[in-house]
Amino acid sequence: MNNVVIVGCGFVGLNAAKALAGRKNISLKIIDRNNYHLFQPLLYQVATAGLSPAEIAVPIRNIFSKYKNVRVVKGEVASVDLEKKAIQTDTGELSYDYLVLACGVRPSYFGNEKWEQFAPGLKTIEQATEIRRRILTAFEKAEAEDDRKRKAQLLTFIVIGGGSTGVELAGAIGEFSRYTLLKDFKNIDPALARTILIEAGPQILPYFSEKLSVRATRDLESLGVQVKTSSQVTSIDTDSVQIGKEKIYASTIIWAAGVTASDLNKQLGFELDNMGRIIVEPDLSLKRNPEVFVAGDQAHFSYQTGIPLPGIAPVALQQGKFIAKNILREIKGQQRVTFKYFDKGHMATIGRRKAILQIGKVQLSGPIAWLVWLFIHIYYLIGFKNRVFVLFQWAYSYVTFRKGARLIVNKNWRFYKSGGKTSNKF
Repeated sequence: MNNVVIVGCGFVGLNAAKALAGRKNISLKIIDRNNYHLFQPLLYQVATAGLSPAEIAVPIRNIFSKYKNVRVVKGEVASVDLEKKAIQTDTGELSYDYLVLACGVRPSYFGNEKWEQFAPGLKTIEQATEIRRRILTAFEKAEAEDDRKRKAQLLTFIVIGGGSTGVELAGAIGEFSRYTLLKDFKNIDPALARTILIEAGPQILPYFSEKLSVRATRDLESLGVQVKTSSQVTSIDTDSVQIGKEKIYASTIIWAAGVTASDLNKQLGFELDNMGRIIVEPDLSLKRNPEVFVAGDQAHFSYQTGIPLPGIAPVALQQGKFIAKNILREIKGQQRVTFKYFDKGHMATIGRRKAILQIGKVQLSGPIAWLVWLFIHIYYLIGFKNRVFVLFQWAYSYVTFRKGARLIVNKNWRFYKSGGKTSNKF
């Protein structure tokens, strides 16, 4: 029996596990700090109240409940002993014959970690619901505010980072502000609401052509989003962002400018790139430990083009399936093969009926690109129930311009005793 341990059930871990589940000669263990697989590309929809968390996540145990050779462990990995072929978790030690590390990334503030409390990133459900809380709370406070200057600050939303996450988030906030919330609040002047997207580079969406980047900029501006390129953020505090000598006041600031790989990489003792990713071999394994695979956002793979593969879902999907294929080949006594990424292109949505799509030399924008984006995201959602809910919710929002998940959930709460009974106080 071959013991395979997968750390992280994102797109890499999920697809590797699916290919190995049900195999008689494999004992598979999946470890994740959460008990669910998260469809991360739609987190921005949770942050802007378009979807609820349960519509883009599914319990890992549900996915693999019918497979007798799969064990799911909710826990965190503290360390990896490469010589002993064992990992230490907060629930105990697990040995392995093959190890797949796919722990993902976390937001990087480029040495300014104190900015995180002022500008949360968007990588987890907790962060998405916190951003949603800040956006909705800003509108509630603005409704009760009579001072026009203070009201304008409450209705200013800043997104830092012009990649796909930042663009999709800024577009959703612009659309959300213009068409959804302003209809429900009677003491808010629509002219005061504004969204600002800040990008340090010369253009937003650097993986796209300049033509599509310009189109995306125009689409964002049509939603009232101000795009500021070649603008380096130098400071962030509670209610403002500093860009050189310019200071912009805002009640809600969101970080989408950079990521760094899991801290576990530093413990392994292998060469890392400037994002903390491990430089892997052509088959995604570690140089001195071929039984250990590293993939997804945690790995630096540049053998195919000389440029590291981007941290996007299609890369992770293909790498997860590839790793499982190589494990099965080796168990059968066959030689491993080299990973080759099939580029299916890039896409980003800007708002209602607005998106851009680039596949090789093919470039699309507008409603057709948006429909393609919609179909692909619905298709890759895990579970029939999730697809139905998301499709219904998007159809409802499309027709009515209303969002269904507009709940303000405070992040701070505690238990207290009253009259001998334990209650929740928020």
